[in-house]
Amino acid sequence: MMLKTFVQQRRDITEEELLDYNGFCQLLPGASSTQTITLIGYKRGGLPLAILTLIIWILPACILMSALSFLLDFFDDRSINIQLFRFIQPMAVGFIIFSAFRLFKISIHNTITRIIMPVAAILTFLFFKTPWIFPSVIVAGGIATNFSSKRIPQKGIPPKKINWGNILIFLGVFAIAAFFSETARKDNWKNRAQFNLFENDYRFGSLTFGGGDVLILLMYEQYVVRPQTEEVTVSNPKVLRMTKSEFLTGSGIVRAIPGPVFSISSFVGGMALRAKGPKYQLLGCFIGSVAIFLPSALLVLFFFPVWNNLKKYAVIYRSLEGINAAVVGIMAGASLYLLKNISIDITGGSAEPFINIAVIAGTFCLLSFTKLRAPFIVLACLLLGWIF
Repeated sequence: MMLKTFVQQRRDITEEELLDYNGFCQLLPGASSTQTITLIGYKRGGLPLAILTLIIWILPACILMSALSFLLDFFDDRSINIQLFRFIQPMAVGFIIFSAFRLFKISIHNTITRIIMPVAAILTFLFFKTPWIFPSVIVAGGIATNFSSKRIPQKGIPPKKINWGNILIFLGVFAIAAFFSETARKDNWKNRAQFNLFENDYRFGSLTFGGGDVLILLMYEQYVVRPQTEEVTVSNPKVLRMTKSEFLTGSGIVRAIPGPVFSISSFVGGMALRAKGPKYQLLGCFIGSVAIFLPSALLVLFFFPVWNNLKKYAVIYRSLEGINAAVVGIMAGASLYLLKNISIDITGGSAEPFINIAVIAGTFCLLSFTKLRAPFIVLACLLLGWIF
């Protein structure tokens, strides 16, 4: 769509520039589509147009996902049957399996990546409830592919001077958010939930490699799995939390709306603070929307000026090779873990497991072998929930 609109029709940028922007954004954590379109605005009109472009790009999806958090709250308050959404959860798993399969074909192409991927999958499945497993696996994958320089050798002498000052704002916000979030938790501030929510989303936006599907897995671990662990239950009973049904419903609906998948943070922010009342729920939607996209904007706008120098370092490309393989493994392991929470036991005599399996397999096949767009798959699953 960007190639057709900004290159062929409007001629805002050249095809070479678009490919360069896309390659640069794939190296960064965060929402790559959002970063790419922000760079196009930056190239055409500098910082003001870049910011305006970012806001216009994320606003529709964030508003819709924020509204969904109130819609589910409305249903819950009135005890309305929401069986309509019952097959959205297996559909979401089908999306993740498809994404893992698609990335597998792109990222797994040599011996080291074939080793990293299954190891990452096994570790993710075994230690899914441990919060450090995702960054540890990603960092280890990036290190592992740097032991050999034969596949991607360093060509020429890279420049020695890189101005890292532009990234201090990004790191500063990261450190300040972490400090206030932890202080609010330890001292049990009255408004601790807002600080915790901002820190969580800013951290996700700063460390998510692999796009919206990986973000969904990180959020699922943070807001659904982690609050149920014995350690957190005892030491941090006021931790932000969501039910599995609520989260997987949001992760399915976000596929049916236009815009970036990262907008699920608007929904999660609202659901995390909804117990405090509508005003705080709306504040949670706002915090989720800002905190998740702020790192992407800071990284791309302040890091891009050094891109022409940094891309001469082969170590970057070697690390990305391992990171991508680790991401595929994380998604594969997480898919298996999420299947544990969906009824697929066909020995019980119920029809629901058969339908769940059919929804998962059908979602994967439709995405793999047809050009049917995601919103129509979501609508079909909603219709299925209404029928059954």
